[in-house]
Amino acid sequence: MSATRGHEDVAITLLDRCRDRVRPALVEAVGRLHPWTGEMAAYALGWADTAGTPDPAGSEGKGVRQALALLGAEAVGADGTDAIPGAVAVELVHTFSLLHDDIMDADALRRQRPAVWKSYGTGPAVLTGDALLAQAVTSLAEAQGPETAAAVRHLCGTLTALVSGQAEDLRFEDRPWSGPGAVEPDDYRSMAEHKTGALLGCALALGAILGGASDRTVTALDRAGRQLGLAFQAVDDILGIWGDPGVTGKPVHADLRQGKKTSPVLIALAGGGKAAHELRAILVSGRRIDDETAEHVAALVDEAGGRTGTREQARRHLDAARRALREAPLKHSAAQELDVLFTHLLDRTW
Repeated sequence: MSATRGHEDVAITLLDRCRDRVRPALVEAVGRLHPWTGEMAAYALGWADTAGTPDPAGSEGKGVRQALALLGAEAVGADGTDAIPGAVAVELVHTFSLLHDDIMDADALRRQRPAVWKSYGTGPAVLTGDALLAQAVTSLAEAQGPETAAAVRHLCGTLTALVSGQAEDLRFEDRPWSGPGAVEPDDYRSMAEHKTGALLGCALALGAILGGASDRTVTALDRAGRQLGLAFQAVDDILGIWGDPGVTGKPVHADLRQGKKTSPVLIALAGGGKAAHELRAILVSGRRIDDETAEHVAALVDEAGGRTGTREQARRHLDAARRALREAPLKHSAAQELDVLFTHLLDRTW
């Protein structure tokens, strides 16, 4: 068995272990919702179909954020059980954000099934997202221990960052591809740190807070998670153009069709050269990107260095995440597990 395969197996085992530990508390939290929003939440989480019956074909997702919360607690020498309220909170926040993102981006599919808004309607999907957000804060606020107040404050700060990131992402749609006001790669990285990195950082930080860690350790883990989030988003952007629809659950070239300003495209445009100039001309023209055009645009982005540059960017952020971990006094075995999981997230195809 290759080393890469071995690391992947270890990472999957970690994710499965953490999911199994969090699942009862997550089920209990969703069960406290109104029956209708609870039904839609169960559908969003991949537990059930639209009839409310268990769905063997449904995907629960990988459970990355809940795993980071548990591993964050274990890394500071605590029992992962201490972090379960934090794990439930970040998983519910993540699900809330996906429901609302799908509406704002008009994404009809999520994990190879119709998105909640397509199955139940826009209003019900918005309401379910609101219910999940409220339950996330409630679940964490009801945790026992002297660290609860600090954990809730950290989650609330993260929510503010997440909303700011989403606001910037939406504003990017109205900004030009070229000239004054154009979105630059640095603008995109700032948005991604808020929209994606903040919640991954929060997951690790909540585990550390609930595990009784010092402020310095909490800060280091939060920074590691934010850098991991930037690497995660970079990989997500690559998959949004070149990913396998059978694995990602989204149509091929989905981001290009929607005209999304993502890292590969922005890096390609900033690189100059013939391919970049042709790419800019197509994007500035504002013409509809059909199947044939999307294929050509993807090739231009690749030729102009967008895919390679984004992959290198992801690697740099992963290295920064690892450096942040080394700054904290972590339990060696748990730190190794985090490192394996970090690598798995960079090498993912989903």
